[in-house]
Formats: sequence, C-alpha cells, structure tokens
Amino acid sequence: MARPWLSCLLLPALVVTVAANVAPMFLSNMTTVSLPEDLPVGAEAFWLMAEDLDQDPLTYGISGPNAYFFTVTSATGEVKLASPLDYETQFLLLITISVSDGHNNPVQKEMYVIVEDRNDNAPVFQNTGFSTSINETLPVGSLVFSVLAVDKDTGSAGAVVYSIEQVIPSTGDSKHLFEILPNGSIILNGSLSYNNKSAFYQLELKACDSGGLYNNSFVIQCSLPVFLSVSVVDQPDLDPQFVREFYSASVAEDAPQGTSVLQVEAVDGDKGINDLMTYSISNSTRPGWFDIGPDGVIRVSGSLDREQLLEEDEEVQLQVTATEVHPNIYGQKAKVSIWVTLRVTDVNDHKPEFYNCSLAVCTPQDNFTGSVDEHASTRIPIDDLTMVVSDPDKGNNGTFLLSLGGPDAEAFSVSPQRAVGSADVQVLVRVPSLVDYERQPLMLVQVTATDLVSGNSSVASVTIHLRDINDHRPTFPHSLYNLSVFEHSANGFVVTDSIHAFDPDTGEGGRLTYSLLSGNGADVFEVDPDSGTVTVSDSNLLDREKQAVYYLTLQATDGGNLSGSTTLHIFLLDINDNSPVVSGSYNIFVQEEGNVSVTIQAHDNDQPDTNNSRLLFSLLPSPYSHNFSVDPDSGILRNLGPLDREAIDPALGGRIVLTVRVADCGVPVLSTEVNVTITVEDINDNLPIFDKSNYTFQVKERDPGVLVGVVEARDADQTEANNRISFSLSGSGANNFMLRGSVLGSGWAEGRLWLPSDVSLDYETQNSFTLTVNAENPDPQGAEATAQVVVEVEDVNDEPPTLDSASLHGIRVAENGSQHGLVAEVVARDVDTMAQLEVQLVNVLCTKAGVDVGSLCHGWFSVLANGSVFINQSEAIDYETCDLVTLVVRACDLTTDPRFEAYSNNGSLPITIEDVNDNAPYFLPEDKTFVIIPELVIPNQQVASVRARDDDSGDNGAILFSILQVDFITKDGATTTFQGLFRVSTSSADNEFIGNIVLVTNLDSTLQGTYQVTVRAQDRPSVGPAREARITLNLFTVDESYRVRLQFSTNKEEVLAHLEEIKAALAQATRTTVYVVNIQDMETARAQGRSYLDAYFVFPNGTALTLNELSSMIRSDQDSLTRLLQQGLVVLGSQESQEADTPKVLTGVIIGLGVALLLVIVIMTTVLVCARRSYHRKLLAVKAAKEARKTAVGMMPSDSAIPGTNMYTSERANPMLNLATKDLGFESQSSSSDLDNVSLNSLDDNSVDLEKDKQKIKQKPLPCPTEPDPEPLSLVLEGRKRGTGGQKEDLSFANAGLDTTDL
Repeated sequence: MARPWLSCLLLPALVVTVAANVAPMFLSNMTTVSLPEDLPVGAEAFWLMAEDLDQDPLTYGISGPNAYFFTVTSATGEVKLASPLDYETQFLLLITISVSDGHNNPVQKEMYVIVEDRNDNAPVFQNTGFSTSINETLPVGSLVFSVLAVDKDTGSAGAVVYSIEQVIPSTGDSKHLFEILPNGSIILNGSLSYNNKSAFYQLELKACDSGGLYNNSFVIQCSLPVFLSVSVVDQPDLDPQFVREFYSASVAEDAPQGTSVLQVEAVDGDKGINDLMTYSISNSTRPGWFDIGPDGVIRVSGSLDREQLLEEDEEVQLQVTATEVHPNIYGQKAKVSIWVTLRVTDVNDHKPEFYNCSLAVCTPQDNFTGSVDEHASTRIPIDDLTMVVSDPDKGNNGTFLLSLGGPDAEAFSVSPQRAVGSADVQVLVRVPSLVDYERQPLMLVQVTATDLVSGNSSVASVTIHLRDINDHRPTFPHSLYNLSVFEHSANGFVVTDSIHAFDPDTGEGGRLTYSLLSGNGADVFEVDPDSGTVTVSDSNLLDREKQAVYYLTLQATDGGNLSGSTTLHIFLLDINDNSPVVSGSYNIFVQEEGNVSVTIQAHDNDQPDTNNSRLLFSLLPSPYSHNFSVDPDSGILRNLGPLDREAIDPALGGRIVLTVRVADCGVPVLSTEVNVTITVEDINDNLPIFDKSNYTFQVKERDPGVLVGVVEARDADQTEANNRISFSLSGSGANNFMLRGSVLGSGWAEGRLWLPSDVSLDYETQNSFTLTVNAENPDPQGAEATAQVVVEVEDVNDEPPTLDSASLHGIRVAENGSQHGLVAEVVARDVDTMAQLEVQLVNVLCTKAGVDVGSLCHGWFSVLANGSVFINQSEAIDYETCDLVTLVVRACDLTTDPRFEAYSNNGSLPITIEDVNDNAPYFLPEDKTFVIIPELVIPNQQVASVRARDDDSGDNGAILFSILQVDFITKDGATTTFQGLFRVSTSSADNEFIGNIVLVTNLDSTLQGTYQVTVRAQDRPSVGPAREARITLNLFTVDESYRVRLQFSTNKEEVLAHLEEIKAALAQATRTTVYVVNIQDMETARAQGRSYLDAYFVFPNGTALTLNELSSMIRSDQDSLTRLLQQGLVVLGSQESQEADTPKVLTGVIIGLGVALLLVIVIMTTVLVCARRSYHRKLLAVKAAKEARKTAVGMMPSDSAIPGTNMYTSERANPMLNLATKDLGFESQSSSSDLDNVSLNSLDDNSVDLEKDKQKIKQKPLPCPTEPDPEPLSLVLEGRKRGTGGQKEDLSFANAGLDTTDL
C-alpha cells in the first residue's frame, strides 16, 4: 500500500523536471547555402549549427526529395556531398534539416542550397556530318557553310568561340583560304581553282568557350574536333586553248574547191567539263577563199590567185575561232582565236599587161598619150607617159620582151627591151628631125610586150603630142584707162575686169600672166595673174580724205617671159565714213528744285555742205532721261520739271548721267555719244519714319540684363547732316528699361531695348508694359516721330514631371517568341504648360529565383520616349536563365528651365517571365566513322548509332528516334532510295537517348558507294507541337578489292593473342580504322607455322587503302614498323597474289604426270626457267644495292603521296594525310611482268622491311647451327653505312625472309 502513495508524491517532481527541458534551435543563418557544382563527392559541403540551452547532446539529420545529395554526421552536424551537383540540371535544392536533443520532438527547418555554375561543359556541335560542295567561282566573302556549337554553361563559360585548326591539303595558299566568323559561318577568304589548286578540302573545326572557373582554376573547355569536307565543283570559267601555238600550210593557186589544206584543234580549258568545240573563220585577209568544217579542217572554198597576194608575201592570214558549245558562267560561249598562215604557190597563168600608173593605183590600159617639144634631142623621153608593163607570174613565168611598131615608130625607140615581173616603159626620141610641130602636131606608135615562156603578148598604143615654141609678145588695145571706185570699198571689190592683152602663140607661149608694177597705189590694189581683173586689196588705205586719185601700171607677161604694159587712172568717190566729233566734257551741279541749261558742241569731217556732214542731236533713254530734253539742231539740254534729290537712287549720290547722241545725215548714219553728268545737291526736307507703328516684345521673368527687342527708323534725306536719327523712351515703367541707339547705315538707325543688369521682371507682379519711343533728327524746327512698344513677360517652366503609379503595375510575358509587340504603357505627367515629356530607361535588373544573373536580359525589352514598352528580342527571352525582369524608368521634361529639376523619381516596372516548352532535341557529336563491309555484316547487326539530348524535362524531354530516308549514292554520283533497309531502336541512360541503327536485310555486295541515313529525334510534349532534330549519317561501303592480306611468322593463336597490339600499330601507321575479316593458319608445307590476316583499312571519308599504299605507309612509320616486325609480320599482299602460286604448282604436277615420257625435255625446260629466274634475282640484287648506295642514312622520301586514295597531291586526291613514298625500282612497285613479281614474292616473301637501312632495330641474332655465308644485300647496306659515316650505335635486325645469299 505504500508504493502507490510514494508514486503519487514523486509524479509532480518528474513533471516539473521534464517541462523544464527546452528544445534546441538552429542558428539564424541556417536558411541558405551556396555550393559550386564542381565540389567533389565526399568533400565538406557545410555544417549544421544549432544551440541548446540545456546543453544536451544534439543529433542532426537531413530529409526531403533532395536529401540524397548529402550525408550528415549526426553527432557533429558536418554535411558532405554524397552525389555530384549539376547546375544545368538543378540549380536550386530544397532540403529539410532537423536537430534533436533526445528529449523533445525533432526541430525541422527548410534550407535552400544554391548551386553555383562552373565551367564544366565543353561546347557541343549540333551536327557532326559536315560536307558541302561549292563552285570554284564562288566570290571571296561568300558563305561556304554554317556550324553551331552550344555550351550549356552561363556567362563567359557559355560564350562559344570557333576556330579552324587545320586545312588539308596544308599548302601555303590554303592555310588562310577559309575563315570562320564568330557566329559559326564559314566564309571564303581567297579564290578557288579546280584546275590550278585542289578540288577537295577538309577543314578541322574546333569550338571553345571563353573560359571560367572549374576546380578552383580558370579553364577553357573545347569540343572534340569535327571535320568539314568541301568539294570544289569545276565551273566553265576558262577559255578553250589550241593544242598548237602556230599553224601554217601551202596550197597551189589552181587547187580545186574542197581541197583540204590544214586541220586545227582546240580543247576546253576546264578539264572537269571538257566541252565540245565548234570552229569558224572570224577574220580573213581574203574572204571567201577558204572555209572550215566542224572537224577543224580548213578547205578551199573559192578560186585562188597568188598574184593578188604579191603585197602580202603570197600568204593568206585566217583568224580561226574555236567556240565552246555550251555557255560559260557569264552566260557567254567561251572562245579562243588563232591566226593561221596559208601560202599560195605560183603557176604560169598570166601574160604581160599594160597599166597606167599616173594615179596612186595602177589601172589596166592599152591607149596612152604623151608630149615632147618639137625637135627635141636624141634619147629625150616622152613626157607624161605613165606606162607600166607587169606579168604577176614568178621567175621565168614573169619574164617578157618589149618592142616598138606603128606609123611613126621610125622616129622613136622603147626602153627597156627585157624585164621580169614589172617595168616602167619609156618612149625615147630617136630621130629629132622627124619630130616637127609645123608638119605633124600628133604622132602614133605601138608598144608590144611578149611573154618569154608562153609567147603570149599584149599591145598598147601611144599618141604623142608635139609642143610649139614661143615667138610673140603680149599687147594691150589702149595705152591709158580712166577708172573710178568708192573709197573704202571692200577687199576684193572689182575695179575693172575688161582690160585684156593678146598673144598669138599657143601653149605655154600663149599663156599670159598679169601684174601691177611697183609704184603709187600698188599696195592698195591687186590684179588677178590669170584673168587680169583689178580689185581692191586694202580697203583701210582707200581713203578719199587722204588721197583722191591713184596712177597704176598694168603689165602682161607670156610663158616665154615676154611682156607688155598700159596705164590706169583710178579716181576715189566720197562715202560717209567719218563720225561726228564732240568737243569738251559736261559736269553740272544744281540744288533741288533748280534748272539746267547747257549746249553740246560737235562737228563732222566729211565733205562740207553734204548730208555726210550735217548733224542732229537726240537724248538716249535712261532712268532719268524723261525729266530732260535736247534741241535736235542747236544741241541745248534743259530740264522739264523741278529736281528732287530723294527721287534719285541713293547709291548714285545725287548724280544723274544723261547720254546725248550726235548723228550725221549720211548713208549709213554715223553717230557719237557723250555723257552729261548732273549732280543734284541735297536739302533737309524729310522727317524720320519708324518701320512699324507698334512693337510687341516678349521677355522671360527673372532674367535680368537681357535684350528685350529692337526698333528701327529711317530718314529719306541723303546726306548725313540731314538724316541723322536719335531715340528717347517714355511711358509707365520706362525706368525698368534702357534704350541704346546705333547707326545701321545712311538715314537708317536702330534702338535696342534692354533690361538693366540689376533689374528682373516678375510675371506675377506685372505681366506687360506699354512704352513710347521717339525718333528725331537735327532739324531746327524740332519735328519728331513716335512708336508704341508693348513688352510681355513670359512665365518659366519650373516643376518636375511625375510617373503614374497605376502604369507601373507588374505584367507577365511568355518566353521564346510567344509574345511580340507592345506589352505595357508607362504614363508620365507634368503640371507645367508647354511641357514636353519623355520616358527614359534607367536600368534593367535580371534575376532568377531572386538571384541577380547579370545583364542576360538587357536586350529583351525596349522603352520608347512615349512610355510604350515593347518586346525587343522575343526569341531571346528565356525563363531558364531569368524569370523576372525589372525595368527602372523615369520621366524627363525636355522644356524645363535648366535652373530647375527636369527628372521625376525613378519607378520600377516588374515583368514576370512565364515558362514554355522551348527546347528541341539536339544530337550529340560522335567522333566516329561508320563503315559497312558487306561480307561482314548480317541482319539484326548494329551498324551505327546516334546520341541526343533534350534540355526540357518530363515528356517534353523524352526523345523517340525514327529513320526518315535511306539513300545510296554510288561513286559516280547516282542516287537510289531504299525502304526498310535499316531500323532504329531507342534507349536512354544518364539523360541521354541512344538510337541504335540495325541492319534489317542483307546488303548487295556489288554496290559501291555510301548509304546516307537520315535520322529524326523528336520529343513528345504533353501540350503543343513536338520539336525535332535531324541528322544524316554516312555509312561508307568498302568492296572486296580493298581486302589486304598480311602474313605473319607466327600461328593463328599467337596472332589472335596480340591482335589488339597489331591493330593499334596498323592504325598508328595508316591513321585508318582497321577491320579484321579473317585470321587463318597457312596450309602449305613451306609456310608451316605461319598464318595470315585479312583486313580492310578504311579512312573516315569511306575510302580504303590498297596494298601498295599500305606498304608505303607502314615503311614510312618506323615505330609502327618495329612493333609489327616484333609481332611477326613478314609479308604484305592481296589474297589473290598469295594464292596465285597454288594453281601453278598443281598444273605443273599434272603436266609432269601426263608427260612422263618426255622427262628429259621437262628437266631441260626446268633448267632454263631456273636460269632465267636466277638472272632476274641477280638484277634485283644489283638494283637494290645501287639504290642502297645512293640513299643516305635517315633520308626520307620526297614524293608526297596521299593515303586513302590512288592519287598524289597534284592529282587532286582526297587530302586525308601527307606521307612520303619512294620507288626503289623493284618489279613489285614498277610495271614489270607478273612472273617476276611472283618469283620475288615466293623467294623473298615480299618483306615490308625494304628500307630497314633507314633505322635498324637492335636485336639478338637468331640462333644458327652453322655460320651462314655473307648475305650480299646486307653487305652492301653495311658498306653504305660505313661510307656515310655511320652511327654511334650498331642497330641491326636480321630478317630471314629477306635473304639474297642464294644469288
């Protein structure tokens, strides 16, 4: 009974004890924490800190959906990172932290963990299958291709910078041939040429970000390199060319039409096009003689005549033009021209012909005329005879004889009598006594020209005129002639044309020449020497007032210099040729309202008492001539009314200039003009006048010392003494102003109305003033003019504007181009009148979840001056980077007085960004080349794969792959579309979706080319349209012709065991992907213990190596060669070449069994064959030794071969690599017979170590039971080494497969 009672006593004490324990509390800063995303897993993240007043042991914990990122030490509160952070996946984590003291319920609190971005992502190219074709005529600066790389990081770590790492082929002009812009656009930076440069380029592209922090260091992340294949397409941009630089031929002048003379040929300069040609004759020195056919053959088309080509060196020049059939890139048909020389040879087809060569061109003629003086001396030629005889034939064909005949041939002779080609013919006087004018004035002879070879002849007649001798003197009918002419008659005026002399002689003796003998008037008159007409030669000297009569002697002279003369008396008749002359000058001074009277004095020098000397006076029109008159006979000048100085132009200074004309009455009328200057003196007879009767001026309040306005007044008087103006000011409030006068010009003044510097007006006190301005001049009578002035006081704008708070309420805008145009209106107000307001953008704040994200959103919105807020970059708005944009704006009054505040207080307009599904799937770059070898792949086998991501989450980020199209492109460019050949399956891992492309059916092994598979990645959003991305994969096929067999000295198991090392060495040497087809042991007895490996060596562009290219590349890489030799590689060859010996051996056995009876013959044949093979082996050894002596140790071959193709760099091959090769002259590398090649392969194993002297590998010699004989090729190589100085180390390797001892 005591225990229940005791419990009742202890229960209150226990309750008091429990109630006194206080629960722990987290410290106030345990709300948010920031962690870098590159924090290592297991590193200390932060500490949970709480305090307990009871000092009880505390237990800490973390819970919530994101708690798996952290582990916490419950006793200490240390939090470590358990799962890696990723800013791009989740930049804000919400966790629940808890603490317990073991007595009270656990205390929980929510904490935000902010993940800070780090540069942990490299840029990713959106597509990797880059290839394009461009024309060779693409202009410099044109776009070639565009790439895009995306970096998920933010800030500078997400700013992508593109670069071109390498251009292949790596020649000097291709290094800077392309340029990549900051936006990923690749442009052409130089000119292309299909014929003179490369036809294919490969660009290695790289994308790097601008750097950022990662693992506490500033790093720059770069993408994996991608390759852009650029094919240059030949364009018709070059002109054709003739295959020869000069064409010439000969043809006889009697060749019939259609005769072929010469063939020309031209080829297209564009080797990739090789257009057809058409030929034409575009120019010819002899049109119509020749034509040209479509085959370029020049044929005779007309009659030929060599004699027409004598001045052209007997040659015809043809300009032949070759024109391409199709237009070039300029829309024109390219053409090229060349001159062809055709020589026409001679035949005898002409007889001598007579020609008249008196003109520049000789014309055929058979009648000629000439003249000669009567009784001329012997061998004097006939004058004016222009006879030429010509035979255009050549050599003896053109030789002819000349003879003379006719009725008068006895009196003359001909010269020359023999000539070749052509000759000038002269007829000479032979008997002077027979040449008599009085007996026979005309004589006739005939000249005959006879061809020396053919005897053909031509005859020409010559008529000879005899010239008479002069024996008479000229005479005039009268000895004196009286003539008259007006003075100053024009030059050439005929004085007389009826005076002639007579001479009975004929010819030159009867031809008369007239002249004036020197004397009085010989310089005034002249006579025509042929007609005898006397004319005036100098009209200026023919002046009656100076000389009235002239005496001349006229003389006539005949051709024999005999002369006669007569006398001429020439009287001059008067004309009106003198103008009146005015005496003195006329300057008159008169005051206003005075009179003018003056007489003009003048006279005329012409004959008195005639109309030529009678004078008349008149006044010419002028600005003031209507105020005056002049008497026409006496010349008295008077004014018609009173004179006014102010009516005269002030610029004239009161001067009036009148022009008086004095004219005679002759014909024509002559006159003289004289100026009369009248100066009118000024008197003071005008008052000042204001330009306005009322003036109104405006002035701003509180603006002292400023100009208020200007008044102007004028005085019409024209002298300073009479037009000087002064101003005065009066009226109510006139003491607030001052008026300053100044002279602007003669009779023109202004008064400037100012506010004194210590006086300012107040609009509220008095807003206007009315003043009176007086203007006066120094007139003794004291008259003056007045004007009224009103001064208006203007108010000043001094209140700042304000922003309407209702217009700053927040708005919402959807991201990624969902909205456009106007989204808000900011309203500004101002109580001032005439205020001009504009809204200005002061700042833009960009935040994401309340955290400032910098300037990401600065270009998204724009604010106009009227307050309109527009979306500026709708597509750039991104909710993932910024969810709140705050525009800080203010209002400005542009018309506010500078002394007062013009801006309002700043206002904020919040814009909330709404999220939408805005990310499309994108393919991840794959540094892979997909190659299909038909003999290896089977249905349901994977042949390629793609990877893609979508930055959206949920259904928006789920990707489904599908194949849209499969095209097969053959090597000649033909395209075939297949259906159902491949399928794709979709899987996902680590936020990546993988599409595995699987073969559905067997492939046709006869097809050679590339499969282009277009794959689509499409998301599956719950709302809105789906987004997609596409990529085209190139699946290259390699046919069996590129299958290469490698023979090893080890068995199949050892090759399989070291297969990866062998493939790595082969890949290093060839830079290709190695596809192993088969590995088998060799079955022949001789090759026991050996094996072979069949493989393909494929480049990323789908091309494969041949046997010769593989051998060259392996020998060029000494490191790979060493590794392959260590793995037992001994022979390289194709499958067919190494298996070619077996059928021959079997055939030999069958033949040997079939012809057993002819065993002796077989033995002899075998001996001959062995001797021949031994001879060839010796030749090979000698050639190898010779090449070894020529080649210096360590010398690399100089020829540049391009692996992956069968072409050299100069042949425009696919420029994958630049390696060296060298032909040592062996039949395996040259064009020797197949028999020798097989012999070499069978005896020497076609060793790949033909250039082992470049670098020997030190290795222990193989054990040998007996000392072998010296090997000849090794001795030669060793001797070459010693001859070149050798190396310090003795590096050597003995390969039993390469042994020439049996030689």
